Amino acid sequence: MFEAVLFDLDGTLADTAPDLGGATNILLLEEGRPQHSLETLRPYVSQGVRGLLKAGFGIDSGHPDYERLSNRFLEIYAARICDESQLFSGIPELLDALEDMGLQWGIVTNKRMRFTDPLVELLALSPRTPCVVSGDTAAEPKPSALPILHACQLLDCSPKHTLYVGDDLRDIQAGNAAGCLTVAVSYGYLGHSGPLDSWGADLIIDHPSELVPFLASRAGLK
Repeated sequence: MFEAVLFDLDGTLADTAPDLGGATNILLLEEGRPQHSLETLRPYVSQGVRGLLKAGFGIDSGHPDYERLSNRFLEIYAARICDESQLFSGIPELLDALEDMGLQWGIVTNKRMRFTDPLVELLALSPRTPCVVSGDTAAEPKPSALPILHACQLLDCSPKHTLYVGDDLRDIQAGNAAGCLTVAVSYGYLGHSGPLDSWGADLIIDHPSELVPFLASRAGLK
């Protein structure tokens, strides 16, 4: 039986691609470069600024312009952090169902705290969970197990009785390393980490509603 469900944020609980992709395109425009479609940028969203600068500018952290562009990207994003972002279809109902089942839930993301906290508040999630772990909360971000283990401490739950849900290979690696059961969501951003069924997740779902009968069956409910 499960004691808690932990979620990644971007690409799992919330569709933040419109705001992150929008920030990328504003930066491209400022730099006199052609903009990209949201569908082109979407797979890189879970990789944050590093992935989006790679997608938009073709640069990595070793490039001489990386720090300047990264800082400007974060300025732009901070000003539009929840202009178009919203919970994925089915997530509100899933969270209601978890609470009705008496299950705790929380968020474990690699997003930095200065962006995580305002976004979670604007999405009206902060009053509902005491557990929000950001990329700079623990000593190491995912794929390290440390953020998930910290979340389990906050919720006073056992990792082996905790489910971790994410849309990136690092999510599944972190959940497995922490000793949780893991769920990969095919509706998320997914990145370029190979086929979803090669990630080592215990379960793959196409819609948040699919998690409810899985949890209910483990709890002996109908």
